[in-house]
Amino acid sequence: MTQPTHHEAHGGALGSRLNWLRAAVLGANDGIVSTAGLVVGVAGATQERPALLTAGLAGLLAGSLSMAAGEYVSVSTQRDSEKAALATEKRELKEAPEAELDELTGLLQERGLSREVAREAAQQLTERDALKAHARVELGIDPDALADPWHAAWASFAAFTVGALLPLLAIVLPPAHWRVPVTVVSVLAALVLTGWASARLGAAAPGRAVLRNVVGGAVAMAVTYAVGTLLGVAGA
Repeated sequence: MTQPTHHEAHGGALGSRLNWLRAAVLGANDGIVSTAGLVVGVAGATQERPALLTAGLAGLLAGSLSMAAGEYVSVSTQRDSEKAALATEKRELKEAPEAELDELTGLLQERGLSREVAREAAQQLTERDALKAHARVELGIDPDALADPWHAAWASFAAFTVGALLPLLAIVLPPAHWRVPVTVVSVLAALVLTGWASARLGAAAPGRAVLRNVVGGAVAMAVTYAVGTLLGVAGA
């Protein structure tokens, strides 16, 4: 007989972990597409390795720092909103505890409990930790696991950087005549992987996600390469 596992992730913990994984995959995907478009565009104008390396590194740093800053601001705003909501709830619990108990009872009833069971559960939850009970049931917030803006910023920075390194290395390492083909093949293969991963993490069918990812990346590289080639010819 199989024994139950005591370390499985359930509920909010699993959902939070999947959200972080999905964000990491999407961050890496952004790094792949934006950096690939940049270096392939430059490759259309010149095959000089220093120019390609400079452009790629500039795109990697600009993109990763931009992603980190944007994520920091976004998550900081979310955290401030969560703290404000918790402060309001704490004040309401102090000023009108009975009304808050009735509200919690009603919320539990909406989740399928009978009036009697909901009342008993609300009373027990309130006695244990009223603020935590209302935060989780009413606000959908876990007071013990508020969003960390620095964590989000570093995660976005790392994910974008990892994704951007692929097209950067693919464009500077091979011989000149192989640079664009190697980059295109490598990027499209990586986009298949990130498209599949994002779809699976989102419990969606991977086929359409992969197709959208690959087509979007291919179009981005084709356009930037064409522009780079035109500019290279014009400047010759």
